[in-house]
Amino acid sequence: MDFLHTLFYFIVAISVLVSIHEFGHFWVARKVGVKVLRFSLGFGKIVYSYQKDSASTEYVLSAIPLGGYVKMVDEREGEVSEADLPFAFNRQTLWARIAIVAAGPIFNLVLAIILFWAVLVIGEMGIRPILGTVEQGTLASAGGFVEGEEIISVNDKVTPTWTEAMTVIVSSALEGERNIKLSVKSNDDQQNFKTLRLSDVDAENPDVLYNRLGFKPWSPKLKAIIGKVLPDSAALTAGLQQGDLIVSADEVIIIDWMQWVGIVKSHADLAIKLLIERDGVSIPITITPKSVKAGEKLEGKVGASVYIPEELMKSVSVEYSLSPIDAIPVAFQTTWFYSASSLKMMGKMLIGKASVKNLSGPISIAEYAGQSATMGVAPFIKFMALVSVSLGILNLLPIPVLDGGHLLFFAIEGLKGSPVPEKIQLFFQQIGIALLVSLMALAMFLDVERLFQ
Repeated sequence: MDFLHTLFYFIVAISVLVSIHEFGHFWVARKVGVKVLRFSLGFGKIVYSYQKDSASTEYVLSAIPLGGYVKMVDEREGEVSEADLPFAFNRQTLWARIAIVAAGPIFNLVLAIILFWAVLVIGEMGIRPILGTVEQGTLASAGGFVEGEEIISVNDKVTPTWTEAMTVIVSSALEGERNIKLSVKSNDDQQNFKTLRLSDVDAENPDVLYNRLGFKPWSPKLKAIIGKVLPDSAALTAGLQQGDLIVSADEVIIIDWMQWVGIVKSHADLAIKLLIERDGVSIPITITPKSVKAGEKLEGKVGASVYIPEELMKSVSVEYSLSPIDAIPVAFQTTWFYSASSLKMMGKMLIGKASVKNLSGPISIAEYAGQSATMGVAPFIKFMALVSVSLGILNLLPIPVLDGGHLLFFAIEGLKGSPVPEKIQLFFQQIGIALLVSLMALAMFLDVERLFQ
């Protein structure tokens, strides 16, 4: 069921995003006078088609629901009748062809703005960005941050949730910023500005950077009471249930949840004798945490979360939303931020200043789709917005085969006054295909590696 859930939402997301991309090409082509032979939702065998008459566009629903395609009249792709020559793509003005090709990525970016706007209006639930214990020797400590402060904004971008605050901080660092300005609110509601200085920090690896930052969310001491037990977990195998209180582990009295977490981490593939309390009855249980790779070492994991009282959850949670009017400029700013971040990250990976492990392949994207859908409507819409940004920016890269590659050929045509010879275009397109296949293979390899970790 989890697999089907993940697959369904992955197909929904990719189908919508790629179809919007192709619709951009289709819509602009029609507007500038290019004849479109077919607009298909999906690939492969045609399941359903509609065509008003033989001179009109054929609208098609195909069997593989992963995107779509637009087929235009083009002399480079086959015989074109005399009557259709004025409507062929290759016979259009340079600016018309540029508009048609650029429309796909632009529609993805416009869709991202609309989706971010929807999330802002619907509202997001998250954990307030309140700082927990700040350890000595970390960048947070050097910047003068103290426990209990709440992060209001990072580099003037409002960050209402912990995830948003950490995303902006880490993204800014990865982009090369060495002085990150944070606005924080203290316990007495005084607002101050503090600076994170990263001049001596290697910001290539997000995990290493996050550990160096030393930011941890504030967390009260919680009793070691089991909340949710995950399927196919050590906790389920051992018989742990929601509401169980862990009294002791290997005869060591358990005071709070974090003490229990520490014991689990240090017992990868090692049995732990527990004494739990269930409905007032003491029950002995033996559990063996599964071994999971965490960075360069192995840690134990049982697959159970802590029970958090509803009143406590409300006190640390925040719902952030804006009015439809106020959300418009913020949606533009958010799309610009993630577009710039994606572009800078791609550039850093290209020159070796960022790890290729930041790449996500189809498996990771599918997992994010399933997880965000489980969390609710707003998280899933936000996930789609982020992927739409990535699709738009990726397709604008000057790589032959991609839209950006065609735009590069058009730019050369504009400078030299004539189209780039087809043989040269074909040669570079073959190189582009090789690059994309290599990139996809690398992303798939990293995805599989993450599965085993």
